[in-house]
Amino acid sequence: MATMRITITARHCEISDELRVRAESVVGKVAKLASRCQAAELIFDADHGSKVVELKLMLPRGQIKVATAEADDFKTALDRAADKIRNQLDKEVRKSTHRLPEV
Repeated sequence: MATMRITITARHCEISDELRVRAESVVGKVAKLASRCQAAELIFDADHGSKVVELKLMLPRGQIKVATAEADDFKTALDRAADKIRNQLDKEVRKSTHRLPEV
């Protein structure tokens, strides 16, 4: 099985190695919920004092799931963005399982 490519970018800030490792772990867990996730992008941005994290998952057939979260620290923003992606993936699963059978 090929490994998923994770790109981590820091804009207008520096991120610690500890946060980088945590980010890879969180993205790895979220990506397992998606079917055949091909790549992930994580952008950390310090914008006028607030910390913003944007998480993108690239899925098959050109699908992209995006979540952005803002908090006082990057760890909280990362967790919030991951939760938003989880909700998007859960909705998709629920929608596909509740379809009426074709006649």
